[in-house]
Amino acid sequence: MRETADARSFERPVQAFSLFQVPQKRRVILCLLLALGTIVLYNPVTRAPFLNYDDPVNVTENSEVRAGLTWNTIRWAFQIPEGLDWHPITWLSYALDRQMFGLNPAGFHTINVLFHAADAVLLFLILESATGFVWRSVAVATLFALHPINVESVAWISEQKTVLSMFFFLIALAAYGWYARRPGVGRYMAVTFAYALGLMSKPQVITFPFALLLLDYWPLGRLACPEGVAGEPAGRAVGNVSLRKLIWEKVPWFLMSAIAGFITMQGGKSFNYVVEMHGPGSKFPLWIRIGNAAISYVRYLGKAFWPANLALVYPHPGYGISMPAIALSVVVLIGVTIVVLIFRRRRPFLVGWLWFLGTMFPMSGLVPIGPHAMADRYAYIPLLGIFVMVCWGAGDLMEGWHVPAAVSAPLGVGILLVLGIGLHRQVSFWNNNVSLWTHTLAVTEGNFPAEENLALALIAENRVQEALLHLERASALQPNDPLATFNIATYEQMHGNYQAALNGYAKVVQFSLTAPTLRAKAEANSGYAHLSVKQYGQAQQDFEAALRDQPGNSAAYRGLGLLAQRGGDIGRAADNYERSVELQPSPVGYLLLAQALALGRHDEAARAAESTAARMSQDLNEDAAIARQLLAN
Repeated sequence: MRETADARSFERPVQAFSLFQVPQKRRVILCLLLALGTIVLYNPVTRAPFLNYDDPVNVTENSEVRAGLTWNTIRWAFQIPEGLDWHPITWLSYALDRQMFGLNPAGFHTINVLFHAADAVLLFLILESATGFVWRSVAVATLFALHPINVESVAWISEQKTVLSMFFFLIALAAYGWYARRPGVGRYMAVTFAYALGLMSKPQVITFPFALLLLDYWPLGRLACPEGVAGEPAGRAVGNVSLRKLIWEKVPWFLMSAIAGFITMQGGKSFNYVVEMHGPGSKFPLWIRIGNAAISYVRYLGKAFWPANLALVYPHPGYGISMPAIALSVVVLIGVTIVVLIFRRRRPFLVGWLWFLGTMFPMSGLVPIGPHAMADRYAYIPLLGIFVMVCWGAGDLMEGWHVPAAVSAPLGVGILLVLGIGLHRQVSFWNNNVSLWTHTLAVTEGNFPAEENLALALIAENRVQEALLHLERASALQPNDPLATFNIATYEQMHGNYQAALNGYAKVVQFSLTAPTLRAKAEANSGYAHLSVKQYGQAQQDFEAALRDQPGNSAAYRGLGLLAQRGGDIGRAADNYERSVELQPSPVGYLLLAQALALGRHDEAARAAESTAARMSQDLNEDAAIARQLLAN
């Protein structure tokens, strides 16, 4: 049910602008401004690199994604990958990006920004259509588009699943509004199809049926309710459909949610090592998980109004959780809920608050989903409820106080400027891996993933000595962590301490919680360490073990090629080098392949490999020196 004319009186100042007098033109112009502003302010992220956290698993080192959009990739995407989330539409989206842009991160970032802009526009159109309020709807969409807490979801290539799932979530909401106006099988199936695509993009949209029940109350007004509501005479029914019928109507969607939840939990069993190797998060008792959830809810609220100290990873407090913080958070949540219930006749506030509480629930941490206490990306959908409360509350106040457009318009512009400045600052932290992880460490404490990934980022920039400090801090935070042990072993290998490196890699392989991909990396690196000390038999065993754990390990194939070439089997060496560069192209790999092909009298193919190496290389002399060093072992 749309708002009455009296309730919409705050919209009247729009008529002062002749450009906006025609609703259709106004809608188009606002959509264009919203999309353009989002794209312009997020444009700097297109120059950011791949993040060294999850992006390798999802894109850069994922052989299926790297193959592009092939039938094999499509078949793989719809299976349940071992140790990975089941989100086939997102996997196909990554593969399509790879097909279009290669491994240029700018293309992936651009797609994320475009999806976020589309999400903002869709949100505005849905709200405006359902409520009749133009400026309040565009204000909600602008808050969503420009709020700094959403930078993580847009700037992180791996989180394409968030912006993509939101896109289908909003399409499903729009289809539901279409269905609600005139229910029918075809329209119901349209909602179902869009919701299925959302679930297959990321299961964060699992609360969709619950959200629809809220929308049935407001703004769609389908729910039969004898209670009077603001803006309507007391005792007038809000709608003509009973709650039981509305719930029954959504049973298939609830079943879809249950199936998606089951699949997600099954996938979670296969990557529990990720949670446990970063701490016993899944083993914390229920009271700690409830306490952390309460604190996180209040922290999300705080960041909605003051988005400072945003971090990529917020460490879980574990048994060090603050009891006073739990108590205060519970009081805040109960207090706000009581106030909202007292003023429940103001439907946007009740619906907005319940939206925030309900859609956040699956990501609240009651069911552990990672080593973190909370994550900014989890707020992408839930904070819409808070934005609605803020914008409708501000609108009601300005209407009640008869604030003229000459005052409200500059105030709105000022808020936009503050949002834009905050967004620009947060985006700047994503310029590179070092700046992002340095910022994360600056605003958090005891952050093992940040210490570890900053070390990796520094190593990638050849700042190895600086990296050692952070590797040691990471190891001190998690002494039994396989990845920390692996990184220190890698540092030892880079400095020629091969026995120390071999001891470290052996520990990584022996850890029961080591992921197969990490174990394969440790085995491959161990193979190269054995090569350096002329232990060729052990090197052969290491490379073969790496391929058993990760059949697509490029480094292991290259190592087998080096051993084959040392043994005089040039044909096998060329085959292994070729397989290595197919899995992960590199100048060094192509130079090794070129030499093997030349020794095998395949001169034309050798020249082609050399040409490929030259095109890829930023310093061909340095790459050639590395290839010579590998062959000298």
